[in-house]
Amino acid sequence: MGRAMKILVTGGAGFIGSHTIVELLNAGHEPIAYDNLCNASPVVFERIKAITGVDAPFIEGDIRDADKLRQVFAEHDIDCVIHFAGLKAVGESVEKPIEYYDNNVGGTVKLLEAMRDAGCKNIIFSSSATVYGTPQALPLTEDMPKGEATNPYGRTKSMIEDILADVQHAIPDMNVVLLRYFNPIGAHPSGTMGEDPAGIPNNLMPYITQVAVGKLEKLGVFGDDYDTPDGTGVRDYIHVMDLASGHVAALKAIKPEGGLYIYNLGTGNGTSVLELVHAFQDATGVEVPYAIKPRRAGDIAACYADCSMAANELGWAAQYDIADMCADSWRWQQANPNGYRS
Repeated sequence: MGRAMKILVTGGAGFIGSHTIVELLNAGHEPIAYDNLCNASPVVFERIKAITGVDAPFIEGDIRDADKLRQVFAEHDIDCVIHFAGLKAVGESVEKPIEYYDNNVGGTVKLLEAMRDAGCKNIIFSSSATVYGTPQALPLTEDMPKGEATNPYGRTKSMIEDILADVQHAIPDMNVVLLRYFNPIGAHPSGTMGEDPAGIPNNLMPYITQVAVGKLEKLGVFGDDYDTPDGTGVRDYIHVMDLASGHVAALKAIKPEGGLYIYNLGTGNGTSVLELVHAFQDATGVEVPYAIKPRRAGDIAACYADCSMAANELGWAAQYDIADMCADSWRWQQANPNGYRS
């Protein structure tokens, strides 16, 4: 679809959602952010305005709130939903599975009900490489069968994919685009937007940057006995701006006749935890002390993508490398040591 679209962005105040709103605005679309702010700050919208010159509308609301969703769809003629909203910490999901199923799966069903009732037939879902489970072969391609997810967070992503596929089957002219992300890091190159986790970070890069800035003492490296070159877990890290542009590109998949489309969004390159630590030190000149700890429940040894389908069908490919990701993450952390509360 080449025309400007009005797009409801659930989880729009979050890390990936907010960067995607910047790219949607730059592409001439009209995003409306919807977020309950449980792991985000409304300050991000001031930053978005400073970068783009546009005051993107923000609605504070929960995806489990059927009445609020109904109101949003009644008041705005939504062309497409980009669905980011969800709880996303692997470890926490093992401790709090009920909250994860309620929020992620239950919330998505509420969202789909609201879309159905409003006649909105386009959704792009932020899925995850975690749906592949323990990889049987690498790199991962979209036609590989989904594996057994290794934690409740991953299971919610896999369940939501199945729900969306079932809904698309029942409503054939609906467009469902499943974007399977690998590991987003980095920050907006301006240094004014980035990942701002509440409390102690669950993700590797914000943990590294908080150690580097002196907020945390040292990085815990979970497991150094995996079957990888240096024994630490290997992941496909992708710059959040590349991921954001991938969502704009995914709008091209939307066709009048409808369909179900699946794309991996990664770089195709695997980087180990220690390689990322060393890359960060090289990019910033700041040392990051770390300690080897036991493996973390639900983690796998290695995971990286084949992203040729997104290149061939959407004309999208990652542009930023690991050095960019490290430099941009550090620029954000240095300028905003306490995130959006700085």
